[in-house]
Amino acid sequence: MATIRLGDIAPDFTAQSSEGEINFHSWLGNSWGVLFSHPADYTPVCTTELGTVAKYKAEFDKRNVKVVALSVDGLESHKGWIKDINETQHTTVNFPIIADEDRHVSALYDMIHPNSNDKLTVRSVFVIGADKKVKLIITYPASTGRNFDELLRVIDSLQLTAFHKVATPANWKNGEDCVIVPAVTNEQIAENFPKGYTEIKPYLRMTPQPNL
Repeated sequence: MATIRLGDIAPDFTAQSSEGEINFHSWLGNSWGVLFSHPADYTPVCTTELGTVAKYKAEFDKRNVKVVALSVDGLESHKGWIKDINETQHTTVNFPIIADEDRHVSALYDMIHPNSNDKLTVRSVFVIGADKKVKLIITYPASTGRNFDELLRVIDSLQLTAFHKVATPANWKNGEDCVIVPAVTNEQIAENFPKGYTEIKPYLRMTPQPNL
């Protein structure tokens, strides 16, 4: 079983989903991606999560992010579960759910942990950049619903770092000041950060968010 690390190329795969066959890298194209797994269909916490993601689709679209879920159950089961999700969460599932019955994708992404269950996937999240590299990995316990506001916050931070020479401080929210990365010298700041900066320490320099 593979071990996925930050910076690795996200494993490519072909799989059936609730919206047809997916060739993962081709499906992503030039978009970012979020791949998140579920231990099985008709699980209560995951039902709320899939409903939440459906409601957040416009926010993911705004960030050029495609979202895909995965469960080890089959397509017919997925169809029934989607009906339940739409009914109970008052939404419409608007993204694909992969049917990983042979656990091929789960194995590629190291989603099966014997300490949890040697047959079911753990509840993992992968954020994948437009360069197809893994930018974030989070694994949640079954009892804790995932925080998709936090995922959007992390994606905002990752995309800032991808396009500008900044990092984001603790508890940063979109619109707040950012940290200038150490690789930028003081002499380069005027060129890269016309909004100016505040030097708190030589290694801690803050600047207004550059893409606003």
